[in-house]
Amino acid sequence: MSDGTGYVSRVADSIEAAQLGAAADLTEEALRVLGERTWTPGEIHLLAVELTASLIDVRRIAESRGARLAAPDHDPDVSATGREHPQTMP
Repeated sequence: MSDGTGYVSRVADSIEAAQLGAAADLTEEALRVLGERTWTPGEIHLLAVELTASLIDVRRIAESRGARLAAPDHDPDVSATGREHPQTMP
């Protein structure tokens, strides 16, 4: 397992940063286009295609980063949803 400082990790971090930056730019563009309310069906379709591709990238980044996090110690009073189990009275 890598410590996250090797060449491949740096390249992955660079790609992730570019993808997140592109997602931020695309979000701003989507807000502008939708706010103008003068789009054509083709523009909306292209925007949906680009937003979908960006969402796929961002989801991949989130899953990858989540997989790199250490698993927390299991707490029997907390369910898989992160909610505490109701305590029963003795």
